[in-house]
Amino acid sequence: MTFVLTVVQNAPDVPLDRLEGWAQDATLTVVRADLGEPIPAVDELGDGLVVLGGHHHAYDDSAAPWLPAVRQLLADASRSEVPTLGICLGAQLLAVARGGRVQVAAPPGTEAGVVTIYWRVEAVSDPVAGPLVAGLTERRATPQPTLHSDAVVDLPAGAVWLASSNQYPYQAFRIGSAWGVQFHPEASAATLREWATRDGDVDTEAILAEYAEREAELVGIGEALVGGFVDHVRAVAAARVSA
Repeated sequence: MTFVLTVVQNAPDVPLDRLEGWAQDATLTVVRADLGEPIPAVDELGDGLVVLGGHHHAYDDSAAPWLPAVRQLLADASRSEVPTLGICLGAQLLAVARGGRVQVAAPPGTEAGVVTIYWRVEAVSDPVAGPLVAGLTERRATPQPTLHSDAVVDLPAGAVWLASSNQYPYQAFRIGSAWGVQFHPEASAATLREWATRDGDVDTEAILAEYAEREAELVGIGEALVGGFVDHVRAVAAARVSA
């Protein structure tokens, strides 16, 4: 069945990227918040919501005046049984929206390149991460691309902690009907190059070389994880229609 996903984009160079191809049976409505397009209300979302990353921090309301509306939308969607996925900044906004805390320029420093994500036992039965994690070895580890220096340091009350890395503990979590991931399952090499070049303090060529060496694996894992979310949206939409 066809279903509708609303996508909030927070920066011109942080697009859907590979995610667009992984949701081919969805009607995608992209809201360019960074260009001043209005943030929809929860009852205007359709069947699901994705909030992408960006270069602002989660509290940067003066430079990014749309952020309060995005935080409110994330709070409303996660409480209204609307399947929601926040990626990087989107995950940080979700955490703050539900009462968690993000540290800007966190002391461990920038986490960049291909990092190992360690999935907790709670992820095995998770509706979104479960299909990926259940097929892993007992170590339950997957590589994923990332580039961030802000981080969730306190999860919201009631959140389910799903994954960590060696540098930052809260790499994935679930709260209500929403999931947040600190890493970028959707990122291609071209997108990573843009981000690393813009950052200026990371070794762009080293990041790209590591990505190229493991690209097939990274794409497969990203597709499995995002596919788990897309399947969940589809199932929730189908159940709503048949109810």
